[in-house]
Amino acid sequence: MTQTRPTIRLRPKANARAIRHGFPWVYDNELVTDRRTKALTPGMIATLEDNERTPMGTVAVNTGSRIMARMLDRDPEAVIDGAWLQARIARALAHRARIYDAPFYRLVHAEADGLPGIIIDRFGDVAVIQPNAAWADVLVEELADAVIAATGVTTVVKNASGRSRALEGLGEETVVMRGTLDGPVNVPMNGAIYVADILGGQKTGLFFDQRPNHAFAATLSRGARVLDVFSHVGGFGLAALAAGAESAMAVDGSAPALALAEQGAELGGVADKFTTCKGDAFGVLEALQDEDAKFDVVVCDPPAFAPSKKALEAGLRAYERIARLAAPLVAPGGYLVLCSCSHAADLTKFRNSSARGIGRAGRSAQLIHTGYAGPDHPQLPQLAESGYLKALFFRLDG
Repeated sequence: MTQTRPTIRLRPKANARAIRHGFPWVYDNELVTDRRTKALTPGMIATLEDNERTPMGTVAVNTGSRIMARMLDRDPEAVIDGAWLQARIARALAHRARIYDAPFYRLVHAEADGLPGIIIDRFGDVAVIQPNAAWADVLVEELADAVIAATGVTTVVKNASGRSRALEGLGEETVVMRGTLDGPVNVPMNGAIYVADILGGQKTGLFFDQRPNHAFAATLSRGARVLDVFSHVGGFGLAALAAGAESAMAVDGSAPALALAEQGAELGGVADKFTTCKGDAFGVLEALQDEDAKFDVVVCDPPAFAPSKKALEAGLRAYERIARLAAPLVAPGGYLVLCSCSHAADLTKFRNSSARGIGRAGRSAQLIHTGYAGPDHPQLPQLAESGYLKALFFRLDG
């Protein structure tokens, strides 16, 4: 049965072929924006037609966003309701359940899992939803019920914060929608135990995307002195200690994050090998240089220095500076790990900036490994933004 709902139409010069081939977004300059279209409520479900009025699919509309329409279903008569949401979540769950033996992972990775603008991270019996698009905000109650029905979790948290929501014209709110949450959640990963502050921490409380890069760095860290810069709750450092590192120092600007890292070290039985340093990362790196400190493995995993194309050049300079300051701290034959979560800085640009920084520090390097987000963060091949994370592993000379 066809839903009674509005129709929006592509302009003649819009790239209908890209949309038919899987690109999930329609920009505001690609749509006919008459008075009727502009009056649509943000988050409304509509049928998308090409300029010849041929239906192309079911979309969510937000006339206040640069991304005015997001493709939800290639079926132009799809019913977007709780059952539809539950089916999409169940499909995403089947993939994660095959890969991981414990329910700690990114459950839904937005467009790549067929749920545009929606992030869901799972922490055992707790699910955290980030509704980063207007349609998800409108249907967040149905979404919470669908998550429970598909996964059996008992607690659902809505984490409505961040840049993506601002671009959609949405406000900020963090609230427990279903069940209860008494405090931080312990997360076993790569042999370590992390403590995630789901209600008060960054993003959803933990960065699952770095899991495979934590693991690879840990293989380099047996018996090593490790420096983990921008450590958050101890990501690389705790994994290294779990793999047999001699010591690990975590550097971060957030005292609460470092306190959670220390709790994780206690829970993992490695507190005697773990130290923290609160401060600006650039300043700490410079101070460690002045002390002629040396580490066998140095990891720098900063926030997105280039969150948009406008910020790209400044971001690349910041990545270069990080590499230049970190390289002198690496002992001869040691390893330098440099990460970027900026989708605007593609792999080539990030690699070139990192190599320049290492060269400016007077070091030469081998690139031994390039890492990406884990398989619980699938990429949509037609959407470059879904493949944002890069981790470069260098071995430095004497």
